[in-house]
Order: sequence, then C-alpha cells, then structure tokens
Amino acid sequence: MYLQVKKKKIKIIELKGFWNRFKGLKFVLEPIDYGIKFSKKRFVTTNFLCQRIDIVLTDKEDNILYLYENMKTEKYIFPKRKVYNVYFLPLNTVKHLQINTKLKIITPKEKKKPNN
Repeated sequence: MYLQVKKKKIKIIELKGFWNRFKGLKFVLEPIDYGIKFSKKRFVTTNFLCQRIDIVLTDKEDNILYLYENMKTEKYIFPKRKVYNVYFLPLNTVKHLQINTKLKIITPKEKKKPNN
C-alpha cells in the first residue's frame, strides 16, 4: 500500500497484532522514509520515539480529520471523535495535505496466476 503525496509515493505498512502495534516506531534511530498505519486507534502517544514524525488522523473512509506536523517525543493526542485510522508519516509530509480531503491510498495490483 502506498500514499500518494504530490508526485511522491510513500510506502505504508499496516501494523496488526498486539506486539507489532505496541512497538510501532519505538526505538527506531534512523530517519524513516515510510509510513505506518494503525487501524481502530483513537489515542496517540509518541513515547520512546527517537525522531520527530507527522501524524494524520482519518475516519473509516480515509478522510483527513486532523493533521499534526513535526510531533516531538513524549507527546499525547487524546481521543478524538470519528477517528478510525492513525498514520505515522515521515517529516514534511503533512505540508502537502489538507483537512477535509481524502488520502490518496494506492494499492498495488495483484499479479494474476495462470490457470493450469
């Protein structure tokens, strides 16, 4: 899955499972060039992140509800109404997005297997 921002594609990894969601980007030292999607999440914390990130909160249809640019570590975003997905993105991604617009999510087409 990719996020289209201007002419740039950012790879998005959807985290599932308790331990993957719990770890997220904690203790990642090198700057990220990909994004992380958390579904069914309303509360955000940046505890133990080693870098600044941009955060996008969307509803079920990926309409942008809230944008947070250049979030420092040890910050909290308390639960918001109608929020369903949370995206952690590389720095300076939010500059090109606007509230009340839809995220441009691109899913790669699956390769068709020949019938034998």
